[in-house]
Amino acid sequence: MIMKKLTTISFLLLALVCTNHISAQKFSGLDKSPMDMTAFPSSYKIADKAVRVTYSRPQLKGRSVSELSPAGEVWRTGANEAVEITFYKDANVGGTDIKAGTYSLFTIPNKEVWTVILNKNLNQWGAYSYDESADVARVKADVTIVEDESLEAFSMAFKEVEGGTHLVMAWGTVRVSLPIMF
Repeated sequence: MIMKKLTTISFLLLALVCTNHISAQKFSGLDKSPMDMTAFPSSYKIADKAVRVTYSRPQLKGRSVSELSPAGEVWRTGANEAVEITFYKDANVGGTDIKAGTYSLFTIPNKEVWTVILNKNLNQWGAYSYDESADVARVKADVTIVEDESLEAFSMAFKEVEGGTHLVMAWGTVRVSLPIMF
């Protein structure tokens, strides 16, 4: 009987020690460029999505878009990991046929047009290990400057059009529209 009580007490003490260890876990602060996701169709009532983009949202914080995404250079198109775009069905992106699947999405910003790159290498941090030989497509996307509305956080959204959608990338006063047809 005494042995049974000692075993029970020992078990409780061990459980208490383990519980204290778990609750003492340190967590890092919030990511300054939080991850976001957008999908098309965008209604939560429609489960059958055609395309989804997962990206991180850098903030301008007094800096310019051109400082953070320099013209003529491959950019991760957001912050942290390279953007990943998943096509759940075959699509035509900016005039190029793309098979269903997941790709990294990079851009090369310029004043009037951005080059949008779909790349088969996944799980990349930034554009540091970007490999042009893994490109599946390079397409052009038009740039518009919207003087009366500036976005602090880089954002992506889908705008429905006949036969498909446009992936709209926006930051500061820059808006880039990439046509995607299904």
